[in-house]
Amino acid sequence: MRVEILYPEICNLCGELMNMRYLKQCCPDMEVISTDLKSRPVFLDEAVDLVYLGSTTEKGLQLVVNALTPVKDELTAKIDAGQRMLVTGNALDAIGLDVTSDDGLKFDGLGLLPTHARYQMMRRHNSFFLGKFGEDITIMGFKSLFGHTYDAPEENGLFTVTRGVGRNPASSLEGFRRGNLMATYLTGPLLVLNPDFTRWLLREMGFVCEKLAFEDAAMDAYRQRLTEFSDERRNPIG
Repeated sequence: MRVEILYPEICNLCGELMNMRYLKQCCPDMEVISTDLKSRPVFLDEAVDLVYLGSTTEKGLQLVVNALTPVKDELTAKIDAGQRMLVTGNALDAIGLDVTSDDGLKFDGLGLLPTHARYQMMRRHNSFFLGKFGEDITIMGFKSLFGHTYDAPEENGLFTVTRGVGRNPASSLEGFRRGNLMATYLTGPLLVLNPDFTRWLLREMGFVCEKLAFEDAAMDAYRQRLTEFSDERRNPIG
């Protein structure tokens, strides 16, 4: 099994690299490839089970777009052919249509998703999220970002909202799914916080493990967090 982390030198905010470190702890034989900004992504030429892209700064988003624009057509073809990819945090905006902010920042994304991100740099949004993946898996996570995405059709969501904020305050969907491309604004890290989702992802990658790394502790924390996030007295927006 092989996973590729894109641009870990800049896409490393919010502890997001722990997503892949946790997968490696669950599957010690997993090969982890780290691809820097100056290198061609391995998955474009070789079989890779999962490509991962995590949170970065606003300047980092532009660097990601600049690095992938020369291979945009190949990237799109790979995604449409079924390449599995997980994108977390604000990295979602790099693969959307465009980003603008109230301080003059403006750039086009890679166009894989129908998103228009709008940032307000003096009004950071912080919240917790409770939702569903499919019918059976409860998802929890956190958001800490300068804005939301707007004008996308209310379809092809990755998660549905139970409590908290989705793509924007008016949306009942969180994140996007395009085939095997899964993109979410949630941080956490997502895979550490959601053992049931992690188990599902590993199964989709063809790896069935009897027990996740630190599964007992992870499930205890998951159940405790579920109790807290479900408490109606607790406001999800900080």
